[in-house]
Amino acid sequence: MSVWEYLALLATAATALFWIWRRSAHNLPLPPGPTGHWLWGAEIPARRSFLKYAEWTKQYGPVCSFRSGLRTVVVIGSFQAASDIMEKEGVATADRPRAIAGSDIMSGGMRILLIGVGERFRKLRKALHVHLQPKAAATYEPMQLSNARQLVRDILEDPDNHYQHAKRYSASLILSLTYGQPSPSKKSDPNVQLIREYLIRLAQALRPGAHLVDDLPWVKYLPWYGRALRKAHLEELDLFQRQLQGARNDIAKGDPPPSFAKYLLEKQGMLGLSDSEIAYLAGSMFGAGSETTAAAISFVIMAAACHPEAQARVQEELDNVVGPDRLPSFADWDALPQVRAFFSETYRWRPGTSGGIQHRTTKDIIYNGYRIPAGATLIANHWSIGRDPEVFPDGDTFNPQRWIDDEGRVKESLKFPNFGYGRRICPGMPVANRSVFINTAILLQSFSISQDPAHPIDTLSVRGEVVTLPDPFKAHFSVRHRRGVEGLQALLAAEA
Repeated sequence: MSVWEYLALLATAATALFWIWRRSAHNLPLPPGPTGHWLWGAEIPARRSFLKYAEWTKQYGPVCSFRSGLRTVVVIGSFQAASDIMEKEGVATADRPRAIAGSDIMSGGMRILLIGVGERFRKLRKALHVHLQPKAAATYEPMQLSNARQLVRDILEDPDNHYQHAKRYSASLILSLTYGQPSPSKKSDPNVQLIREYLIRLAQALRPGAHLVDDLPWVKYLPWYGRALRKAHLEELDLFQRQLQGARNDIAKGDPPPSFAKYLLEKQGMLGLSDSEIAYLAGSMFGAGSETTAAAISFVIMAAACHPEAQARVQEELDNVVGPDRLPSFADWDALPQVRAFFSETYRWRPGTSGGIQHRTTKDIIYNGYRIPAGATLIANHWSIGRDPEVFPDGDTFNPQRWIDDEGRVKESLKFPNFGYGRRICPGMPVANRSVFINTAILLQSFSISQDPAHPIDTLSVRGEVVTLPDPFKAHFSVRHRRGVEGLQALLAAEA
């Protein structure tokens, strides 16, 4: 047999084996899961759907599937399965499901969180990366430190509204980073409130089964369909454009403050983005960043109030490392492993996106004898992943020590996907981690936080399907400074 005949035989055999594999792969079953209604599929709760997904994980296994309308939805509920599917198959799982109601109509196809992989996604991602990469994030530390000190002042003055103060912190920081605007006053900025309302509407629109058009795309061409969604888009775009115009006006006046909007406007031609795209990119960064950071700080307060022993361990470290005569700073990062373990455990215990952000497969994925078909919606359920007994034993228990190794250092090998996976990991992670670190350190150095006995905290009282937010709760804040309130106020003033 000649070399060419041998190669031809090998090619024929390889082709035959490939088609045999393809045929057998297509014959593999979907992962098990609830059957649901014969027409619209499984019933998904309007609130706290991540708890239902966790229930299905226990019932059907680490990867389960169900039908929602015409879509196949696959829920991933274990740490290993999420790593195998979301990370190792990262190229095939980087896409987003086509959310016609929430993305195409309500967001004009311009919200980076929701758009599919492609040229627009690459351009928007590149623009975000420059502004939020670790080196750039380090330059925002003075602003974060200043706002963290202000959060303590706000709580001293009005402890009952601690969540509103956390929202003021995050709004102030993100407004400054995004638009170069000064901190909002204690009275809520009406534009900030509008953005929060738009996020609530978006979360409602993204819930599987919420809109007929997501299962029957042709419905959007009916002239009477989607008027409320289109109206919402025009309102949101108008707000984002007005915010961006403020940055334009600052540039026209000369010597504008540094901001993401300034960068986008000055580099617009190089970035290849339209006016509407940069307006949405800046506005979306503010909306997503402000809500998630405020929620993370509030969950730190909740965890401290509900777990005094864990709080006391952090405070012992702060007393030994920082002492009473100064406030913690970012220079203390390596010397405060208990602070980092505390907020890392908070991420796992009450994730910022409990149900994860939906992905979409672009090819068939074979996993443990099951087929996850191309075009399936993937939900990596952070709630169940953070309670995987193989990685996080006794997952319902708040235990920061699971993040500390035998030498008292933070375990670099232990990860929790609070910021997502692969190419879709949140680009704001370096900024967000710094915010939560400095606020955790300064809050727990300044106060002993406890529950109000008359109003015990329900730690499962949360809302939101895209971003998980705590419902309002009461907490007591006792000043830890040896000279009381006046001593703490003097320390805050000295470092201002």
